[in-house]
Amino acid sequence: MSELFATHRDTLEAARRALASRGFWSAYSEVPKTYGEPAAAEGEAAWRALLDRPFVLGDEDGLERVGGEVSPFGPALGITYAVRDPADLVARAEAAAGAWAAATVETRAGIALEILARLNRDSFTLARAVDNTTGQAFAMAFQAGGPHAQDRGLEAVAVAVDELTRIPATATWEKPVGRSTLRIDKEWRIVPRGVALVIGCATFPTWNGYPAIFADLVTGNPVIVKPHPAAVLPLALTVRIAREVLTEEGFSPDVVQLAVDVPGRPLAEVLARDPAVGIVDFTGSSAFGTHLRTTLRDTQVFTEEAGVNTVVIDSTADFAGLCRNLAFSLALYSGQMCTTPQAIFVPRDGISTDLGVKSFEEVGAGLVAAIDDLLADPARALGVLGAIQNPATLARLDEARRLGRILRDSASLQVEGARTATPLLLAVEAADRAAWGEERFGPISFLVATEGDAEGVALAARSAKERGAITA
Repeated sequence: MSELFATHRDTLEAARRALASRGFWSAYSEVPKTYGEPAAAEGEAAWRALLDRPFVLGDEDGLERVGGEVSPFGPALGITYAVRDPADLVARAEAAAGAWAAATVETRAGIALEILARLNRDSFTLARAVDNTTGQAFAMAFQAGGPHAQDRGLEAVAVAVDELTRIPATATWEKPVGRSTLRIDKEWRIVPRGVALVIGCATFPTWNGYPAIFADLVTGNPVIVKPHPAAVLPLALTVRIAREVLTEEGFSPDVVQLAVDVPGRPLAEVLARDPAVGIVDFTGSSAFGTHLRTTLRDTQVFTEEAGVNTVVIDSTADFAGLCRNLAFSLALYSGQMCTTPQAIFVPRDGISTDLGVKSFEEVGAGLVAAIDDLLADPARALGVLGAIQNPATLARLDEARRLGRILRDSASLQVEGARTATPLLLAVEAADRAAWGEERFGPISFLVATEGDAEGVALAARSAKERGAITA
């Protein structure tokens, strides 16, 4: 048994039990104070030490360097990253692949678990990297970018170990044949698919990236991590820790590599089409996700793409609570989450509530009042909304105003240097599918008037089938 596997075995076994039971369990605390009093200050200092200088991963002399990350809260990060040619990245991954594939499942899992433990140790540094590239408020950046992402990576390790150990490595097969016995000694070998490519997104780089990275590693595939150019740092820090652990354990650090886009020369398509790449994991737009799925016929492609999340309101025993919950869902991280509702279906004749029948207009007014109340305090508003990751979202917001009757207009917070926007809520008819039925990323939502519950449910189901959805 490998030393690292033995060290982290209890964590893995607890994760496997949670996987089997589907109950709640977390290996990594989401409460900042549990990390000790110095942790926050040390993380802040480590983060600031990264700014305005090259980010070094080793063996990068003479390579071109690029960097253009700008915090949605204002300042440029000033960090540069080494650029490697796609062919060089793939060649290095292939050179590292043999020894990594030959390692035991326990060895690979132990290394993955140690990487996760060190990432957890550096959660405050990662949180500052996440909030200053994605625009998430610090609390979300700490939880979603740190412990929650690490839990997702651990879950991938647990699933991979379960699958890889489900079939024994050896077996003796015997069958009586007349007066003799036919005996076959069988041996199974795990054969990785090839180089794995993980294409990161700009809003949740670690939360969306870790499941793929750790599943690829444990199943024996070297990984090339290609972050979104606006959010390189969180995954660069991840790659650096992974390479440190690999080196300490006697493996080539090129089992995990960082691929950085050059302006005008994006790498994702080039890398994805390399014959050595056997797995592609992508988070992002439906257009590029569909392109990858439909053109990479000989590659295993996993995508998380855009969708239209819906809510159907029939009735409620707590109208004020319903409005508060929906307001929080619409405002959290300025609608930049994959779970944010976009279309809220409400019967035009109203809904039954604890306060009597509420008309369509009254439902809209209640929701607007709840959003306003949630965001009334500027400090709390910034903590809920965070900042807008991409300037294109603000342009999309401006264009969306013409799509319906404005129940609540969007506005920016008075925070110097920060790119912010409060929720825009529009009233439309169910027939206005061109408005509510297209994915509109950002703080844009629609209150959709229907003829009743049946139409609302039918529209939500049809939308999920045609456009996709994470929540409904």
